[in-house]
Amino acid sequence: MTTKDFTTTILVDQTPNEAFDAINNVTGWWTENLEGGTEKLNDEFSVRFGDVHYSKQKLIEVIPGKKVVWLITDSKLTFVKDQTEWTGTKIVFDIIKKDGKTQVTFTQHGLVPAFECYGGCSGAWTDYIQNSLYGLITTGKGKPTLKVS
Repeated sequence: MTTKDFTTTILVDQTPNEAFDAINNVTGWWTENLEGGTEKLNDEFSVRFGDVHYSKQKLIEVIPGKKVVWLITDSKLTFVKDQTEWTGTKIVFDIIKKDGKTQVTFTQHGLVPAFECYGGCSGAWTDYIQNSLYGLITTGKGKPTLKVS
């Protein structure tokens, strides 16, 4: 059985724990427009991208060096008809050792091609994971969306 959830994978030379730490440094790779905690089980944080995207995440699974799961508990995407498309979806980071490297697989369970935002959201996630998170893990420098004052 194949799933249609959006997923993308990166492979890095760093350890699973280094990848895990980078994933939890959300302001270092996704956006600096963040409020709340992003590291411990049951932490909650919200992000904003202007008036286009708001979402609130809760960490529902945190296994150091192996896995991080965010449940989207609230969302408002103003560029699609159903502005709450993300609410109830889960973002999963699976971390495994593979051939002497660390593989990070990002999946947004529930972000499927039937969603109006799938094209734009999957493209944005691809950039954030394959460029920004990859850079944060491998060089210590990501490319998050900068803080709006």
